[in-house]
Amino acid sequence: MPLIVWIILFCLLGGLLSVLAAALFLVLKESLRNHLLPHLVSFATGALLGAAFLGLLPHALASVNSTDTHVIPMAVLLGLLGFFLLEKLVLWRHCHADHCEVHAPDDHSRDHSTGAMILLGDGLHNFLDGILIAAAFLTDIHLGVVTSLAVAAHEIPQEVGDFAVLLHSGFSRKRAFLYNVLTSLTTVFGGVLSYFALQSMQNVLPYVLAIAASSFIYIAVADLIPTLHRRVEGRATLQQVLLIAAGILLIYSTHSTLH
Repeated sequence: MPLIVWIILFCLLGGLLSVLAAALFLVLKESLRNHLLPHLVSFATGALLGAAFLGLLPHALASVNSTDTHVIPMAVLLGLLGFFLLEKLVLWRHCHADHCEVHAPDDHSRDHSTGAMILLGDGLHNFLDGILIAAAFLTDIHLGVVTSLAVAAHEIPQEVGDFAVLLHSGFSRKRAFLYNVLTSLTTVFGGVLSYFALQSMQNVLPYVLAIAASSFIYIAVADLIPTLHRRVEGRATLQQVLLIAAGILLIYSTHSTLH
């Protein structure tokens, strides 16, 4: 199968299918949804960290042509700082609950501008996901699959949160779903554009992989883990550790099996 087809299919997996899963998830009763969502966040945390440290970074380090061992760690560091600045601009902030303290409008009003900001940030995030997926596939098909799985694992709880914020902002379910589908397609656009752009810039790929790793690490550490710390009881902590380990194990076993 041509590489471009792999990229398009897995960009759809990370984008469109995540929106569909999130929409189905929101059909559940709120009590059940609130019970399941933290488990999805825990699993996504493990998948993102596993993909960053077991997939992306080893490939980036192995692919770089420079003899300077500091270039990839420096790229990761710059990536973390860059995503911090994006979050400061409220373009990268993720919601992983029905009520997001960052994006939620005032309790007494419904603000469509909040929804527009969510869609703008989601479109940018999905476009960058497409770039990362394409870069991973151009490096190694197996790495592309692992990266796409990590993206999909994170996208589902994120889309649930974004979907809920759109509803709280006054969007109807139909409009919220339609706009989420449209923004998810930017993943495919980013993937296809990067496929053609990066083929002639193979020397750039290790640094793109490093930025991908930094984005996964930043999302896990800055966005996901703080939400897990809201539950401090022993049973919840054990569940979180087990689900994080399950996410890491999925990435490790998938990468090992494909190789």
